[in-house]
Amino acid sequence: MSTTAHLPTAPLRARAEIDLAALRANVRALRAHAPGAALMAVVKSEAYGHGAVPCARAAVAAGATWLGTATPEEALVLRASGAVPADVRILCWLWTPGGPWREAVEAGIDVSLSGMWALREVTAAARLAGAPARVQLKADTGLGRNGCPPGRDWEELVGAALRAEREGLVRITGLWSHFACADEPGHPSVAAQLALFREMVAYAEDRGARPEVRHIANSPATLTLPEAHFDLVRPGIALYGVSPSPELGTPADFGLRPVMTLSASLALVKQVPGGHGVSYGHHYTTPGETTLGLVPLGYADGIPRHASGAGPVLIGGKWRTVAGRVAMDQFVVDLGGDEPAPGEQAVLFGPGDRGEPTAEDWAQAAGTIAYEIVTRIGTRVPRVYVNEDPHEGARPAHGDAGR
Repeated sequence: MSTTAHLPTAPLRARAEIDLAALRANVRALRAHAPGAALMAVVKSEAYGHGAVPCARAAVAAGATWLGTATPEEALVLRASGAVPADVRILCWLWTPGGPWREAVEAGIDVSLSGMWALREVTAAARLAGAPARVQLKADTGLGRNGCPPGRDWEELVGAALRAEREGLVRITGLWSHFACADEPGHPSVAAQLALFREMVAYAEDRGARPEVRHIANSPATLTLPEAHFDLVRPGIALYGVSPSPELGTPADFGLRPVMTLSASLALVKQVPGGHGVSYGHHYTTPGETTLGLVPLGYADGIPRHASGAGPVLIGGKWRTVAGRVAMDQFVVDLGGDEPAPGEQAVLFGPGDRGEPTAEDWAQAAGTIAYEIVTRIGTRVPRVYVNEDPHEGARPAHGDAGR
């Protein structure tokens, strides 16, 4: 991902400004929502498009004691970066057969297991590494995605993991699950999943499991379901100041502030007559003589094509709307006769308190969720980090970190 370290000295075509002070404040706010639990900062997919290493460093500085990634490759890069203290735990949960199990064991990374095949592979890796693997058993309590089903499958996995623990091949560090509908207030599946999670945890603990952490709370559960906090909460999108669901409330309702502001410099401003077609397919035609502004961002940069004719942009203190189709590298706005100079800033989204649209506004325009809007911003858009704390830093990571 592009960062300030690789930027030219000339003005930028576009930029995603990442406010690390806002991220640190969000971590503190989320900790206040779950005062009895530790906090895992989920930094998968380059911290939802914000940049994994800088965001992980900022989250740890604000009190996160765990980091979460989807893939083992993400976890290994994060550990190797030395960006976070060696005693900060990292959990990764999306494995496929033949994955880098030995590397994860040697790096002290917690690995999630959802079935017997994964336990077999990680115990083989532990033998090769000469060290026990830190494993967390994931229960499918109703999401129907990753995780071990209840009943015979869970009993088999728990029993085999406990035998491997007695042999010194693994350490069962966690029991966990994931909600399906915590972002839908009052959804009956939430209570059902909580009840089943408690049953599956009790089964494992009754047979000798002594996990360091039990956890099920994602962003919406962290914010609204204290009964789901257990030992650890795992906020993802909320870290970045985006509400997990408009139905639950705005970021401000939860004391959160959006971290990313996406902007670009106008590449061209020109006058055109009425009846002039704009962009591919001429799905927009100017209603009268007007000015058009060219914004040098497109779907190759993550601007959703589904927001054609609907996406909002702040230019010159006024909201404008994407005119016609979003193209690969650019889109057009109808400026209504105003004539800002080329190079003037066009703000696609940000916190919203300076009059600009938010990621949620773009999500509504594109018929999607705000998670997707921030995460999809591509690598051609440099991330520019502001409000970095000069005291943030980490002790060097080492090979047996986190064991």
